[in-house]
Amino acid sequence: MFTATVTPSFGEVDGLGHINNTVLARWFEMARNPIFRIFEPNLNLSHDVWPLIMARTDYNFVGEIFYEFDVELRTYVEKIGTKSFTVYHEAWQEGRLCTYGRAVVVHYDFKACGTTPIPEDKKMKLAEHMVPEGLARD
Repeated sequence: MFTATVTPSFGEVDGLGHINNTVLARWFEMARNPIFRIFEPNLNLSHDVWPLIMARTDYNFVGEIFYEFDVELRTYVEKIGTKSFTVYHEAWQEGRLCTYGRAVVVHYDFKACGTTPIPEDKKMKLAEHMVPEGLARD
């Protein structure tokens, strides 16, 4: 598991007085950086180097997030396939689960414009961060 703490900013508050739902996509994207570093330690986005592309994201909002308190982001690997893997995220505030979701990331060759198998050494590093049995929500 990887963890990161974010402090909500004033500009992320919406008209209902809580953190806007669109903010979670940015926060979870930032929380994936340690996983991205498994594949490209310098986060070099050159098409000659960068090997990943996002296929899908989804989020479930189960509680409001407020401006006044930090948010802990927890990031796990849920599934490792041949050419893709699934990241599982949770956002916690004041001991409450507020949002959870997933991102499917595909190993990709931008020059060939196609998917490629995830190297075994990368799979092994991803496996070190698997979500504990029974933790991930549907």
